[in-house]
Order: sequence, then C-alpha cells, then structure tokens
Amino acid sequence: MKVKLATSFGDIILELSTDKAPNTVKNFISYAESGHYNGTIFHRVIEDFMIQGGGMDAQMNVLPAGDPIQNEADNGLSNVLGTVAMARLPDPHSARAQFFINTTDNAFLDHRNTSDEGWGYCVFGKVIEGMDIVEQIEDTPTTSRAGYQDVPEKPITIEEVIVIE
Repeated sequence: MKVKLATSFGDIILELSTDKAPNTVKNFISYAESGHYNGTIFHRVIEDFMIQGGGMDAQMNVLPAGDPIQNEADNGLSNVLGTVAMARLPDPHSARAQFFINTTDNAFLDHRNTSDEGWGYCVFGKVIEGMDIVEQIEDTPTTSRAGYQDVPEKPITIEEVIVIE
C-alpha cells in the first residue's frame, strides 16, 4: 500500500508494510482517510535523527486522537534511514496518530525485548520517493515554541495524506 504525504515542501511517497505491521498500517490509514493529518505540521525536527509529525496544528495545539494501539515493533523491521515509524509515549503501547521518518539509522529504537525499555518503535513503512523533501525538512532551522523544543521556525505543513494504492 502506498500513501502520499503532500507537504508544504513537496510530496513524500511512503510504501506501507501491511504484512509486517497490519494494525499499525490500518491505524495510520484510518487517520489519513478521516482527514486527521490535513493541516498538521512537522513539529519536531532533529538533524541526524528524525522528523516527527501528525499530531499538532500550526499553532502547536495537540489534536485529539483515538485509542492507543498495540506496539508491533517486534516485526523484524528496523529504524533505518528513510523508514517511517510510530511515535509514542514511554508506555510501549501508547502510539496513536503521530509518526516519524528516520533521517539516519536509529537501531537503538528497534525492538529488543518485551520490557517497557526494550519494546522499541514500530516501523510500518519506508520513503520510496521524496527523500530529498525529507532532507530539506531535516535541514530547517528550529527553535523552542509553546513548551516544545526542535520546532521548525516556520511551520512545515502536512497538507494532506492521500492513499494512492
């Protein structure tokens, strides 16, 4: 399955791993189809780490999200350059709508065991087009705003997430 992240910097095409992370993909697609991601921003951008979005509007308001999902990080996929994974709180089974794209190899985020510290972050797809857009977002100057760090100085909007296949 493929989706297009239409951003204010350009399009990013993701191929989602329905076979390795079926519930995570279903969750992501339900947010996409409901319009949840439309108008959200990449609110956390850390060079040589990742870009995160899907949960805040341009005014830094956290958007309401549905119930958390079961972590599928034990699926054999690794947080390597260009993969997309679910963001979450310290509780390993707390992912809702927010996601991130790895901008380097982040194996320390991978599943190691079923302890709270070892669960890892579920990879559920990869960038197949638009990695240059991801890199442009990663290179954006950041600041602190509304109690959050690593926020792009100028909002980078996810205009729409479109299921294309």
